[in-house]
Amino acid sequence: MVKNGTTAKSGTRKVATAVAAAASVTGMVFAAAPATAAAYPTSTFTIKYGASYYSGTVIWQNRSVAVTGTFNAVGCRRVYAIAKSDNTQLDYRSSSTHCNSTAAAPFALTTDIAGGANNVGLWMSTENPNDILTSVYCYRGESVC
Repeated sequence: MVKNGTTAKSGTRKVATAVAAAASVTGMVFAAAPATAAAYPTSTFTIKYGASYYSGTVIWQNRSVAVTGTFNAVGCRRVYAIAKSDNTQLDYRSSSTHCNSTAAAPFALTTDIAGGANNVGLWMSTENPNDILTSVYCYRGESVC
């Protein structure tokens, strides 16, 4: 009878050891999963004038704003971006003049103040910067402009 009791204890120990080992491995797998940084908020935009368009994404970073987009110019056109904190202008950029072409038109806007920019204006003009054809404002916290 002692023999059977020993076998039972030995079998129980083996099961307990296997369960503990599995739990340990599972715990290591969960513990080893890397923490991911939260993505920066984004806003998508499209501005159109006739067949010309500028379409892309505003990425709201801590002390800068990245604007990525595709610019399709029919005729000669330029696109612009201005970053603001409320009504205070922080940075301003423009593309070169594009004529009857499609190209990437990214902007890196510096917004080196606490909290960064809370709005970005985007607009399209003819080759004359004062001849504004269409525009849109994007606001931090809104996914679509």
